[in-house]
Amino acid sequence: MDRALFRAGFFCFCTYNVRINDQFMKIVRIDDENVVELAKAILQEGWVVMHPTETCYGFAVDIFNEQALTKLFKLKGRDFNKPVSILVDGFGMAQDFGLFSEKAQQLAAQYWPGPLSIVVPRKKSLPEFLNPGEDFISIRYSSDSFSEAMVSALGKPVTTTSANVTGEQPLYLPDVSVFGENAEEIELVVDGGEISMNKPSTVVKVDGDLVEVLRQGDVLCE
Repeated sequence: MDRALFRAGFFCFCTYNVRINDQFMKIVRIDDENVVELAKAILQEGWVVMHPTETCYGFAVDIFNEQALTKLFKLKGRDFNKPVSILVDGFGMAQDFGLFSEKAQQLAAQYWPGPLSIVVPRKKSLPEFLNPGEDFISIRYSSDSFSEAMVSALGKPVTTTSANVTGEQPLYLPDVSVFGENAEEIELVVDGGEISMNKPSTVVKVDGDLVEVLRQGDVLCE
């Protein structure tokens, strides 16, 4: 679908456009009844969606679209060799893309949905261009209702990474000015207002029965 159709209001959503350099960014309130469908359409076209989660604002792109991943890494100023996590809509989808040992299943049952990313061996169902050279994949099932609905509507995982410039603090307001000229890579901002300042998700790597905490957040895993 032509990008100009979105700009021209082809979809009758309660949105408004903001000019960034020579580009237009759509902003839609999270309580708009059509917000999930708009986010789905944006993701399907290979663009970046900025949206709230239960921890901070994040960036979502279709993990099966290599160009979309390139836009994401450019936007964040992120090293292309640094792995990115994926967001699923439940344990069923998680199992389609990662191998969960009994211990990993126990952690998922105990803490999902919630701010816990579980790093498990990846399956071949993931595209080779996603985190090339990595044998494991970090998977998260968010307790944020919009995040779950967005992934469910798309029918496949998206990236889950904080909406910030790499090395800078996460965002708790939908402020795109911090990205400078690169903000034009963001096609849609889902405006959830100011969200509580929470720690990033806990990240644990599970290899069989072995659990390694890679990043400590509010979830304390044993």
